[in-house]
Amino acid sequence: MASTSTAQAAPMPGRDCPLCPRLVDFREDNRRQFLDWHNAPVPDFGPATAPLLIVGLAPGLRGANRTGRPFTGDYAGDLLYETLLDFGLAAGRYEQRPDDGLTMTGCRIVNAVRCVPPQNKPTPAEIKTCNAFLRQDLTAMANVKSILALGSIAHDAVLMAFGVRKSAYRFAHAAQHPLPNGIILTDSYHCSRYNTNTNRLTREMFRTAMKLAQAAAQG
Repeated sequence: MASTSTAQAAPMPGRDCPLCPRLVDFREDNRRQFLDWHNAPVPDFGPATAPLLIVGLAPGLRGANRTGRPFTGDYAGDLLYETLLDFGLAAGRYEQRPDDGLTMTGCRIVNAVRCVPPQNKPTPAEIKTCNAFLRQDLTAMANVKSILALGSIAHDAVLMAFGVRKSAYRFAHAAQHPLPNGIILTDSYHCSRYNTNTNRLTREMFRTAMKLAQAAAQG
């Protein structure tokens, strides 16, 4: 992707996106139960001109699905935004709400699946359907040099969006994969409560992956 300063935000799925019937049913059920929640596809967070894109899995039910901002309001966001602030990739304060004034200064955040799935587990068909929006994001981010994938589903979604074989790029924490288009894909275990509670992912491990991704964005 050629460098340019004119990158624009990619089109987002509409509030009532009809593409995934199971997710539509779940969304409608949540709207009936939680009237003041976002309960819609969650938009990207951060400038489209950023050189670093962070790709997560999907909105959490009581996190981004509630607040309308990626990784906001759940445990995963605590570690993610703390790290982004420490690395100078964000500015302000993270207070688990979308009006806390936090801004992204050097990265953009998006989920591989834009709507909250039951049990936080999107189906392969849902991942494939929503991949069209990730492709649009990557096209719009003309300055992107580095992608940090949080978990294997995000890793695979990035490869799908670029149309490259998954078997050529095996997911592993802190692994880096130079892609044919020159972008560097860096892997990290997802910063979920489960992964941190079981020590599959420590704070230091996450910072290592973020440091690699930031360096690739600056290269």
